[in-house]
Amino acid sequence: MRALVLERQHELRLRNIDLPDRLGEEDVRIAVKCVGICGSDLHYYLHGAIGQFVVREPMVLGHEASGVVTEVGARVTNLKPGDRVCMEPGIPDWTSRAARQGLYNLDPAVRFWATPPVHGCLAPEVVHPANLTFRLPDNVSFAEGAFVEPLAVGIQAAVKARIAPGQVAVVLGAGTIGMMTALAALAAGCASVVVTDVQAEKLEIAGRYAGIHPVNVAREDAAEKVRALTDGWGADVVFEASGSPRAFAGMMDLACPGGALVLVGIPPGPVPFDVSAAQVKELRIENVFRYAHVFPRAVALLASGKIDVKPLISRTFPFEQSVEAFEFAAEGRPEAIKTQIAFD
Repeated sequence: MRALVLERQHELRLRNIDLPDRLGEEDVRIAVKCVGICGSDLHYYLHGAIGQFVVREPMVLGHEASGVVTEVGARVTNLKPGDRVCMEPGIPDWTSRAARQGLYNLDPAVRFWATPPVHGCLAPEVVHPANLTFRLPDNVSFAEGAFVEPLAVGIQAAVKARIAPGQVAVVLGAGTIGMMTALAALAAGCASVVVTDVQAEKLEIAGRYAGIHPVNVAREDAAEKVRALTDGWGADVVFEASGSPRAFAGMMDLACPGGALVLVGIPPGPVPFDVSAAQVKELRIENVFRYAHVFPRAVALLASGKIDVKPLISRTFPFEQSVEAFEFAAEGRPEAIKTQIAFD
């Protein structure tokens, strides 16, 4: 099958490759229609590894996807050919202790698309478990459907934050995950969300959303903005969504006493953390690793219009220009949020 293959660091090719295509009794076959380029895809392309996950042999990229069901396994009852769908890309061992406790995202044996050595979905067709494939309502486009995966991260963060109506949040980082977290926080009930970054172009896009207050920390004081919004009390929740080690400096100053820190972005290595500053405010600290049980919520929020991801789609390339799409995304243009690849 023709697919976008990462041969090794810095080398991408569109070529034929043997991919798993056996349809199990509980699987569905899907014609892929749209795939988003994730930061992890770019990291494998540019660096050849993310922590312990190293590209040692050719790997198909892509894990943010939508498509159309073309065939269903003998025991599949929830989907049928012609259904428009999005796919949750992590396949756990459902008999594992983590999965049995509902923490299937933390199953050490999970096989996640485009995480070495598992192939991703940047190919015209994939086979996937039906229970990890979700029908898209007619008013949700394939492009929006490919946004369900990153939106699920934001919803997982909002769930971990235990947001109450009317609260104020801060999101550090205005990239895709930061914006998904901010929009999920608003949908969960936050009255205001301060979004910080150093790129004015990304903040301009963030500021188009009602309820979001952009702050350029290269020239503004985020803590001052938060104090102004909260009568000096501080934010109820601070989400770290940039993955930048610099974001941890002064992070506790943004939170109110008894507030929460939710760590979403993954730093490239160990970071200094001011434990005493967190202790004196009794800050609750939560961590996010992917998501569990939230894909249906993400689809529902897109269908209802409560979350609109369309302004975040910066550019769409046809499948035959997939290499060019990655080259564009790798430029890191400040005005670019999400690059997608569309199939005919």
